[in-house]
Amino acid sequence: MGISDKTKKLAGSSKFIVKMKGMWPFVKPIFPKVVLGLLLTIPVGMLDALIALFLKPYMDNVMVAKESSNFIYVPFVIVGFTIVQGVFNFLAVYVNGWTANKITLNIKRVLFEKLLSLSPAFFDKTTSGSVFFRFSKDAETASNGLINNVKTIVTRVFSIVSLVAVLLYNSWQLTIISIFVLGCAFLPLYFVKKRMKMVFEKSVSVESDLVTVYNEAFAGNKTITSYNLQNLKMENFDGLLGKSFNLKMALLKNTSWLSPVMHIISSFGVAGVVFFGTYLVINDTITSGNFVSFLAALIMLYTPVKSIGQQFVSIQGSFMAMDRMFKMLDLKPSVRDAEDRTPVELKGFNKEIIFDKVSFGYDNFKIVLKEISFTVKKGETVALVGNSGGGKTTLINLLMRLYNLKSGNIIIDGHKLWQLSLKSLREQIAIVFQDNFLFSGTIRENIMLGNPNAGEEELSRAVDMACLGEVVAGFERGLDTVIGERGIILSGGQKQRVAVARAILKNAPIVILDEATSALDNKSEKELQKAFDNLMKDKTIFVIAHRLSTVQHADKILVLDNGKIVEIGTHDELLATENGVYKQLYQIQFKA
Repeated sequence: MGISDKTKKLAGSSKFIVKMKGMWPFVKPIFPKVVLGLLLTIPVGMLDALIALFLKPYMDNVMVAKESSNFIYVPFVIVGFTIVQGVFNFLAVYVNGWTANKITLNIKRVLFEKLLSLSPAFFDKTTSGSVFFRFSKDAETASNGLINNVKTIVTRVFSIVSLVAVLLYNSWQLTIISIFVLGCAFLPLYFVKKRMKMVFEKSVSVESDLVTVYNEAFAGNKTITSYNLQNLKMENFDGLLGKSFNLKMALLKNTSWLSPVMHIISSFGVAGVVFFGTYLVINDTITSGNFVSFLAALIMLYTPVKSIGQQFVSIQGSFMAMDRMFKMLDLKPSVRDAEDRTPVELKGFNKEIIFDKVSFGYDNFKIVLKEISFTVKKGETVALVGNSGGGKTTLINLLMRLYNLKSGNIIIDGHKLWQLSLKSLREQIAIVFQDNFLFSGTIRENIMLGNPNAGEEELSRAVDMACLGEVVAGFERGLDTVIGERGIILSGGQKQRVAVARAILKNAPIVILDEATSALDNKSEKELQKAFDNLMKDKTIFVIAHRLSTVQHADKILVLDNGKIVEIGTHDELLATENGVYKQLYQIQFKA
């Protein structure tokens, strides 16, 4: 579903028609149903006028002329009108509810696709609460607002047109008074619009922070309990609740006076009509039936005005949700395939990876890597060591092109990284992290993420090579054991085995071990070493490690310090370097 760049203009606009154009891509697939829902609202609005119009002959013929023969039909006519209107109202609510939910589904699908396409830089600066509101809550608010507002507008338009026709039919003089007062009643809306926008924006920010607090309470429950942080977190939560309460009260303060004021203004219209209408009846300009029919139509016309304040808040809320949604849809990943040429498809890895004067910083003020240069031949094992914050993980992130280089180039088999398609590049790399993320589901499903098309034989081989067979056998349902959110039922070592099995099943020519054993004890590390050996067999390996015992057999060890390579060599060569950084690190770790 294509979204035009013109939506940038939409984000700053509050015009109803322009926003509807922005929503068109989501409405288009179900447009016939949308039209049906709107058509069903027409009689709902028009039947109000028919009931008002019916009062004229009833008043003139039954109440004034006292023609009792017509009296028996009156209850049936009233009930009949009400039944027909009720049926159409039910059908309209159902069909419009269906279309609203379907549009919400379409919007959420596109927004989630957008979310998955965004680069890590976006998530570095965005909270989980903000993501929830922007990519989920706003979709519901925008779609429900679209359908409900259009439904309300169509109903009101046909109701107003038909009721005004009844007014004109009964008395054009009284109609002029009524329409003038109705126009005056809408003037207050102009004064609250800007205030509402400011309050809405602050409210979304606070509500996003509240969702983030809930997420942190769930994910960080052990830390909160261990450090007795309940009171501190409760204070923070109370502070946010207070801000939310104040903003809601500010919204009420700015909008709750709308309905009473508009009601008072409308009362002047009713009073004027009663006063002047009585004069017209006395002077036989109109009949009593005209007057009663006119008054009924006028009250029906003015009734929605009483609740316009609340409805106006809802409309503005949905419009602002659309604005935020359009902004999200206009976001482009900072890391994406080249748009001015066809990306090169990387078919395996055959020769070498060259880092040529690579520099990078997460912002313009702090450079993390400074002119890094080295070459990795196919089949080599390269270890990256150094103090924390030296840039080891950043270097690996750049190889996977999670971020764009500031300067320099990374070249794989003669192709610069930016020339390669992202998908083909990442298909050639398997990675095992220090804290591997496991998804809710089964052990089987988490391993199969490495290669969704793998057969049962390939899966069993990956399980055996990852030394996971004994772990799986310990569960009643084996590979089909549900491991919970983030693999909560598994130990750290078991999670690592699942991650290794996933990487083995991917069978990528380049393997990255990002401090994959640093969170494990010595026993667990030794148990996992065989699994790592199986994973690394016949591969090109990048190892990030704090424990130097795990990198002694690397073909090449790079020592990073403050974003620069300060030493390169084998374990023996670096130990032989007098006053070398690697030698100092080694002596500190093995001093005992």
